Amino acid sequence: MLYSKIEGLPEHLQKQVLDFIEFLLSREIKEQRAKEQVQPTAGKKPLKAGFLKGSFVMAADFDEPLEDFNEYMQ
Repeated sequence: MLYSKIEGLPEHLQKQVLDFIEFLLSREIKEQRAKEQVQPTAGKKPLKAGFLKGSFVMAADFDEPLEDFNEYMQ
């Protein structure tokens, strides 16, 4: 039924229908991608702030100048 109605339209209107269908499809794809980004993947827990706390240690001299740059720091 839909196909026969589209087929009965003048060519310039068929082009507009095609453009609208492509617009709807692209919008649907964008919405699907947005949903995939928001929802965590199945079987995985969402990450929480601080979940790596204690897993690494920063050196005590972290803020000290590096010897490699001594000639540039004079």
